[in-house]
Amino acid sequence: MFEQLTAYLDSVRERDPAPRSRWEILLYPGVLALGMHRIAHWFFEAEMFFAARFVNHFARFLTAIDIHPGAKIGQNLFIDHGFTVIGETAEIGDNVTIYQCVTLGGTNPTNGIAGKRHPTLEDGSIIGSGAQILGPVTIGKRARIGAAAVVTEDVPEGATMVGVKARSTLVTAETYQREFMPYGTPCKDPCEPSPRLDDLEAQIAMLKSELERIREESPEPSRIAARQDSDGTTGA
Repeated sequence: MFEQLTAYLDSVRERDPAPRSRWEILLYPGVLALGMHRIAHWFFEAEMFFAARFVNHFARFLTAIDIHPGAKIGQNLFIDHGFTVIGETAEIGDNVTIYQCVTLGGTNPTNGIAGKRHPTLEDGSIIGSGAQILGPVTIGKRARIGAAAVVTEDVPEGATMVGVKARSTLVTAETYQREFMPYGTPCKDPCEPSPRLDDLEAQIAMLKSELERIREESPEPSRIAARQDSDGTTGA
């Protein structure tokens, strides 16, 4: 058990350069919330639902992270900072990273449909801060969900999703091959396939300059009219 705990703390340290020791990681809200969820999930599996809920609410009070006791979580989950909600039928694989203010939400509770209602995050996926993943969708292995993205459909393995509604964006091979990407967002690569704002502004400035040049080179309409009158090309 001690070796498993040490391996888990080391996995967190690989994804977060801030802590100076394993002892410091033990105080992380995400680590505390995950440890208490293991207890709550044990009560839930034993159908001791009140005890499971009590542990769940106490953990939320301490950490601001709400993990339903029924959620299934694999090894080495790292919830960075907190303020995260994980629903009852959510399933999380191994070595998943979730940043702050993420919701793994369910489908419409008024339709009366039970069963699988929350997302599945497969091994190695990274969920950026503020992302909302809604419904029984599957986030493929090593997929990256960018900050503030809203995901309502399955995400292929290795894809990087950005925007509202989230869509896949192309990244370089070097970026794709990285084992870990902070916040699930390629910061140095363009997240949009279209030109960036600074490129568009440069094009607008160039067009304005070209228009001014054309105006300076073209004769004014009043001069053209005066020239036509003097040549006798107009008039009754």
